[in-house]
Amino acid sequence: MHAMQIRRVLAASIAVSALAACLTTAPAAAEPGARLLGERIVPKGTFEGTTVGGLSGIDRDPRTGGYVLISDDRSDQQPARFYTATIDVNARGLGEVRLTGTHPFLRPDGTTYPPLATTDGTTVDPEDIRVDPWTGDYVWSQEGERIVEPARQVLIDPSVQVAERDGAFRRVLPLPEVERMSADDQGPRRNQALEALTFAGGGTLVVSALEGALLQDGPEATPAGGTLSRISVQTRSGRLVAQYAYPQEPVFAQPNPPGAFSNNGVTAILESGPGRYLVVERSFVTGVGNKVRIHEIGTRGATNVADLDSLAGEKVRPVRKKLVADLSDFGLSTVDNIEGMTWGPRLRSGERTLLLVSDDNFSSSQVSQVVALAIR
Repeated sequence: MHAMQIRRVLAASIAVSALAACLTTAPAAAEPGARLLGERIVPKGTFEGTTVGGLSGIDRDPRTGGYVLISDDRSDQQPARFYTATIDVNARGLGEVRLTGTHPFLRPDGTTYPPLATTDGTTVDPEDIRVDPWTGDYVWSQEGERIVEPARQVLIDPSVQVAERDGAFRRVLPLPEVERMSADDQGPRRNQALEALTFAGGGTLVVSALEGALLQDGPEATPAGGTLSRISVQTRSGRLVAQYAYPQEPVFAQPNPPGAFSNNGVTAILESGPGRYLVVERSFVTGVGNKVRIHEIGTRGATNVADLDSLAGEKVRPVRKKLVADLSDFGLSTVDNIEGMTWGPRLRSGERTLLLVSDDNFSSSQVSQVVALAIR
């Protein structure tokens, strides 16, 4: 939703007792191995009666070779929905991105989700989507809502939901207790909840990442220092196996004018190997723009923080972290608000293609950008 950043933190082998101390380590250069295949801008407009935009998650469907993309429209433009698409990517580059279908997500009673203005506790803020490798169903995350004001209070828990391929409701995974919305200084911040989602372990595990730090875990990332967010590992039935602390980078620049909005956070996660994941951190700074970096992380040796209600003041070992790519290095037409990431087809060279998509926030000044990289 809000844009974010990245830098290298060498902390997997160091016990973290002070939050600021753990998150100001100098960045390391990305290892060679990521190269640009191409980029495409999805035209603004309508498709089958819906406004195309807000594309905040993408996944490749192994059954069809096509792709599914989720829109983060909170039923403001049209009901919360997803799109199917074909994307031509190969060793020669990135070809056409063509939408092929769209369906709204349905509630258990078969109706579409209402806009937030109804405040009936059932609206959603869609963020990421994955194709279940076992069933072909769509598993998707949404951030809920937290408005705590003297005249208005809205608390809607985030969730990971399972939908059939036509959008029909199937089930909801249990939510870790610390990720529930609260009117107190507990739980996720507004628009910083369940942003990122992936399958792992051949489909046996569902892994989700919070965009920002929980209120009780520490402050938001700033230009002066980073923060700790959480990654949750659950079984397919939703049993919480582990949680890990993820060390987010400081915001990459000072806003202009001083005091204007800036932010950083995790927007996508994708399994890259046993106990390893690619993570997108993206940052937005007023007057400067976006910074998007991709890190590979490893959970081996990291502290399981599932039993900790708060990370503040705790000695925990976060996940290991290595910079893979900085999108500013590829000469793109723009670096926009990248929020989705998926593996594409493998190339004959042995490289894997990696597709990224940006959320234009339905703004005339932003674009729905698809970027294809080749990863060794």
